[in-house]
Amino acid sequence: MQAAMLQARKRILLIGWDFDTRIHLTQGRRWWQKTYRRKYPSRLGSFVLWLARHNDDLEIKILKWSVGVLKFVSRGSMTVDLMRWFPNRQIDFKFDTAHPIGCSHHQKIVVIDDKLAVCGGIDMTTHRWDTREHLEHDERRRRPRGTSYGPWHDATMMIEGDVAKALSELGRDRWIRAGGKDLGPVESEQESLWPEGLDVGFENVEIGIARTRAKHRDWEEVMEVRDLFVRHIKRAKKFIYAESQYFASRVVAEAISERLEEDDPPEIFIVHPQNADGWLEQQAMDHARAQLVSALRETDKHGRFTIWNPYSGITPIYVHAKIMIVDDEILRIGSANINNRSLGLDSECDLFIDAERPANAHCKEQIRGLRLSLLAEHNGLEIDEVAELLDKHGSMAAMVDSLDMSRNRTLQIYEVPELSDTEKTLAESAILDPETPGEMFEPYSKGGLFRKGGRLRRAQQKIKRRLGR
Repeated sequence: MQAAMLQARKRILLIGWDFDTRIHLTQGRRWWQKTYRRKYPSRLGSFVLWLARHNDDLEIKILKWSVGVLKFVSRGSMTVDLMRWFPNRQIDFKFDTAHPIGCSHHQKIVVIDDKLAVCGGIDMTTHRWDTREHLEHDERRRRPRGTSYGPWHDATMMIEGDVAKALSELGRDRWIRAGGKDLGPVESEQESLWPEGLDVGFENVEIGIARTRAKHRDWEEVMEVRDLFVRHIKRAKKFIYAESQYFASRVVAEAISERLEEDDPPEIFIVHPQNADGWLEQQAMDHARAQLVSALRETDKHGRFTIWNPYSGITPIYVHAKIMIVDDEILRIGSANINNRSLGLDSECDLFIDAERPANAHCKEQIRGLRLSLLAEHNGLEIDEVAELLDKHGSMAAMVDSLDMSRNRTLQIYEVPELSDTEKTLAESAILDPETPGEMFEPYSKGGLFRKGGRLRRAQQKIKRRLGR
């Protein structure tokens, strides 16, 4: 991102759930390095100001979810950054309040000169940086105040061309809804802003965009993310590989349950963190996950559904990535998790490549390569080893089961914890993870997590009868 932003000539549009000016980027001088004054600073807040001061034609627009203002109490120097930015008319920072009560703006989008864009799961904030090695202990993983954090797994997509213009339209529309003035498109004479040294994964492809937006004021709801999840799950013939921060969506779980009841269902392999990040998130997501996984395992007569937690040594790796690969034909990366909020409540944006489209027929091998690369990363293997083991064992789950668990990088099967009656009631109400704004205040208005007549409700009732409850 830093390399791309250094090439910006007209506009940088940053949209995020969070944004922290205190983080340091890879390159640049630190404040104590007096001998490198001519080089740009590494600290994000100072870097943004440096960009504006060194290009009078550049405008920088930053849009952050409104609730993030509460974090300023613990980010004192970020308040100083905003005060330094304020006199500079090229920098415009806004908090986005244009959403129903209880919703959040969860999109993570950057657009540069309407030519280059980034969309995925990574916010420009603290507690995000890591390498694909995910070392158990890495001195480079530090928060702004110097404390360390654990391994972090994330993913985003950098894109160039017409799809960047489309994301610019999306971002400019959100800017107006947040109270900003109409920005209009920009034109740049530069042919390409692609950062030097960043490998290109796909070329000459059609990229789809899927969004979530709750109904608010006179704006209609958008449920493209939800519809695409269901469509892709129904389409799978051989397998679905997915990574998600949460697994708590009723709609997705019911679509999976329907496939598992078939005579020859596809393999469904999900990589997922051991626990959600934070006490409230655990109450909202972990208990719902336990309930849904139990119901799906009741439905899974052929042993085709597995959910895994990645580890570096004995330390859990936090999975924040939102990835879905179907039959090595569909690649999807974005901001939407597999939870209710992402499908109907919060604003989200996913990108996807479908190799069944004639223009994308050449993408299958690259999609397969990415899946093998992710399996290699999570299991401490080489890509060639993964390909051989998959051929030998026939499925991703069988391959992982065959591996020696004494390795430094492992995937371990998710074990469903025993929940108290209170925790089960909280999970089944979905009050902390509603599908629509209305369900936040009337959690059982449509039946909660296990709705009457649904496949998951039948599975839940079987579990209760077996346990004598």
